[in-house]
Amino acid sequence: MLLLIVTYLLSASGLSVIAAYLQFALFFGVVLLVLRTSGASPRTLMLAALVTLIGSIGAIAAAVTHTRAGVGAADIWKGVILLFTAVLIVQRVLSRPTVTAQSIYGALSAYLIVGLMFAAFYGAIDHLQAGDFFVNGQPANTQTFQYFSFTTLTTLGYGDFTAAGNGGRALAVIEALTGQVFLAVLVARLVAAYRGPRDGDRPRASRRWPPPGTSQRSAVSRPARTARPERRRR
Repeated sequence: MLLLIVTYLLSASGLSVIAAYLQFALFFGVVLLVLRTSGASPRTLMLAALVTLIGSIGAIAAAVTHTRAGVGAADIWKGVILLFTAVLIVQRVLSRPTVTAQSIYGALSAYLIVGLMFAAFYGAIDHLQAGDFFVNGQPANTQTFQYFSFTTLTTLGYGDFTAAGNGGRALAVIEALTGQVFLAVLVARLVAAYRGPRDGDRPRASRRWPPPGTSQRSAVSRPARTARPERRRR
């Protein structure tokens, strides 16, 4: 989660050109961390890591061209790897038999990844479509896309940025529905099921002897009386 927060703050800073290239390395690191904890076989991990590395290198090469098609393709790749990461995290959280604090942190991390994923797809739409993405000529860059994505995901809806085209509006509706379902169903269910350590996991207290309310004298067993032999009558 800390790595995701650093990624968002870096993208929201004024270093948009440098942050755009560093995002690929940070997202690649997030994918590796998720794959490492997914419990997959070593062969599957190596194959997924190799595909992610090759795709990230190709996306960087496409973004370096500074063409609308190249930058749009790079944004699509970022959205795809973030979608793959979010699915792996949610699957890992739901497969755990018990709900722990790590499960809740994983769900929140997936929630942040979903916001970054939709921001990447908004950037792809902006670079691949003909007109402006926002109405009234609002600036369309990494910072505004992430701002618009998270305000839509949390259904805040400030109204200062509004999608102009049908593609952006449709994707914004999907993101708003995803955010509501994610918080109301998954995160709320995990928080409600989290009870901390169970009573069975706590050490049991040793029994006291004698029990409370019983005197020490009465607790000691008395020796059994032996029957006296009967006297014979003369």
